[in-house]
Formats: sequence, C-alpha cells, structure tokens
Amino acid sequence: MYSEPLLVSQLLLAATKTKLFLHHQERIPPAGSMLVVSNHRSFMDAPLLMSAIGRPIRFACHHYMGQVPVMRDLVTRLGCFPLEEMGKPQKKFFQQAINLFEKQQVVGLFPEGAQPMVEFTKPETMGEFHRGFAHLALRSPVERLSILPVAIASLEENVSSAVPLKLLSWFDPSEPFFNNSGWHPLVVYQRVNVLIGRPYWITSSVRQGFKGKQMKTVVAELTDYCQTEISELLRQGCN
Repeated sequence: MYSEPLLVSQLLLAATKTKLFLHHQERIPPAGSMLVVSNHRSFMDAPLLMSAIGRPIRFACHHYMGQVPVMRDLVTRLGCFPLEEMGKPQKKFFQQAINLFEKQQVVGLFPEGAQPMVEFTKPETMGEFHRGFAHLALRSPVERLSILPVAIASLEENVSSAVPLKLLSWFDPSEPFFNNSGWHPLVVYQRVNVLIGRPYWITSSVRQGFKGKQMKTVVAELTDYCQTEISELLRQGCN
C-alpha cells in the first residue's frame, strides 16, 4: 500500500535526470514515527525527500493541488493528502497525521506554506515557518516521535512558467496569492543537495511542558529549532 509513492518518486527523479546528493544520512532515524519538515520551492520536493530518506512519506499539500487536473493525479500517486481550504480548521489533516504516527509511519510538512511555491524565489531563500507542524507533533499521542528537519539546496535547475495564478483561483478561490498577477513557477531540479538536520525527539517529558502558560513557549522553541537548522543547512548546501 505504501510502496507506490516511493516507487513513483524514484521514477520521477529518473525521468527528469535529477542528480541527488545526500548529506548527513546517518541522522535519519531508521524506523518509527517521524515528521519530516523542509523548505519548499518545487513540486519535486516531496519525491526528492522520499527518495533521500528511503521511506514513503505522506505529505500534506496545499488545497489547490487536490483540485487541479494532472496535479491532482500526481499528488494522489505520491500519497499526498490535500489540506482544507485556506482559513478552515485542519482537523481532518491532524487526525489523518496522528493515525499515521500511531502506525509508525512518516508524515511530511512544508511549514513555509504556499508562498514559495507560487512566487519565483532563489534557492538560498526561505520564508518564515508557520507553527502548525509544532502543534501537530506536540499533540500526537505516540510514545516517541522524531521531527526531522531537512534542507533542499538546489545547485542547478530549470525554471519556467507553468500556469497563470489567476487561473488557479478558479480551482481554489480561498488562496489570496492566486489574486496576484503573474505565473505559477515550475522548478525542475537538475542537481540538488539534500542535507539532513539533527532530529528533535518529542517524548512524554517534552509534552509535559506543552500545557498552560508554557504552551506558546514550547511551540515557538520547536519552530525556531527547525527553522534555524534548515536555514543553516540551506546556507551550507547552496555554497
């Protein structure tokens, strides 16, 4: 059931002739429940991370990806599950993710949100992280959960214009970025570094601090840890 996304990922990288250079592979937990967080500029990021880590990863993807033909087929084959429309509670996603963690599976999130996907950005840049992934990790009732920060540092890529942003607003009017003029970029990696960060372990003692007045502090610390780790790896990987 979970082997097809990994196979599709490997076939996609082979078809695009993408050369992947993996760094710090020894930091990848060999098994168990895992939440992978990464920077995000391309539709290739999910298959790239699956191929690098060597396990199927169930990625949460933007709502519009589940609405647009062709794109919807790709994310389905990769095992992704689209989020709810912008502004709606993500209760369904949280429950799906927790169910996967309880089965010792891997879930993937891109904390920057949609912006770096729908705007032309440089490989070394990264936006601010949303904190939803930290809330998910701290609320998940599994005994041990690893959060694995990963940096995707493009060394060589082809960038083209895919579709007008306003066209995508027909499929997802809830996304404010689709009201902008311009085109949705299509980034295809030719040579790319994937750098594995130091995992952050969520244990029962960590969850004990996720209560009352300490809740915001714990969430902020976890978010900052992952953002700082990925930012430093990204700087290393792009140089």
